[in-house]
Amino acid sequence: MYNIDKVDQIDTPALLVFPDLAKHNVDLAIKMCPDVQNLWPHIKTHKTKEVIEICKEVGIQNFKCATIAEAELLGICGAKRVLVAYQLVGIKINRFLALKNKFPTTHFACLIDNLEVIDLYQKSADAFQTTIEVFIDINSGMNRTGIAPENALALANKILETPSLNLLGIHVYDGHIRDSDIDVRTENCHIAFEKISQLKQNLENTYNIQIELIVGGSPTFPIHAARKNVICSPGTFVFWDYGYQISCPEQKFKPAIWIATRVISIPDEKTICTDLGHKSVAAENTLDKRLHFLHEIDLKVISQSEEHLILQSENEHHYKVGDILYALPYHVCPTVALYNDLQVVQNQEITDEVWTVIARSRKISI
Repeated sequence: MYNIDKVDQIDTPALLVFPDLAKHNVDLAIKMCPDVQNLWPHIKTHKTKEVIEICKEVGIQNFKCATIAEAELLGICGAKRVLVAYQLVGIKINRFLALKNKFPTTHFACLIDNLEVIDLYQKSADAFQTTIEVFIDINSGMNRTGIAPENALALANKILETPSLNLLGIHVYDGHIRDSDIDVRTENCHIAFEKISQLKQNLENTYNIQIELIVGGSPTFPIHAARKNVICSPGTFVFWDYGYQISCPEQKFKPAIWIATRVISIPDEKTICTDLGHKSVAAENTLDKRLHFLHEIDLKVISQSEEHLILQSENEHHYKVGDILYALPYHVCPTVALYNDLQVVQNQEITDEVWTVIARSRKISI
């Protein structure tokens, strides 16, 4: 199962992408959220035009992203609507407005969560002689960005009074709700959503407007997908990873990204060294939660440095210098961002095709 033909032709460490599994994951997401108008997948995980095209082929036209480069990639790919799920400050505001000029058929929006940013957005919009479409970012407990729901009406009022701004809706990322027990996660998600639902109703009744609601991430995706008139924006589903595979077992997505690494040294009969340093896999977690090896269950990570990964076996191992090992990253999103290209695997064979991770760059052209 884990043997891939023609693997000798790739340099390691490398990321192997399985397009059929990525396509399977997109199809499964649509089954969970049948109305594609309510599915705005986040592209932060893959940052590639090939996955965007897979989504477009099944009718998905709207997307979420986190950077100007990701937004530009979506413009290049002809996305219909794009939400930059980030509050823009500094030069990013002008870069965002330059996107609107360069890709007039794509409708771009961004986030806002405080009164001060209104002035920044207004000045830039006036300079570009345009308007900025915004979603109010709501803090539902993540405590990272967003305004408290009880303060959102005042912010909405100021936005609606500002000619250069156009309020489209509210955005909520509930990434803090990640209980491994789906029943507990569902209950906590419903509790948090009550305030959001009430806020939406209050905004619409107070100002006589209709607004959109973009909510959730990967752990709460199946919960929100069952609601009506809610836009879901999961991102990790398209590649999936080992972290979500063990924490969200009810979601049947399949890991579409493997890491290939080679044995480069054998310190002793129980220890091997591979070329998979922490420059090549997301390293924010502890050593035991960075990689899941697909070969033998007794391989344990004992140390990692920039270019090296040291593994130890309980018993004498059988590996030789040059052997290939395969692993799943616990966190695939920042892992993909470490690579320029993804090596395409079809029918368990390395092909000549690569997917360029275009939007890992800080800037494409704008």
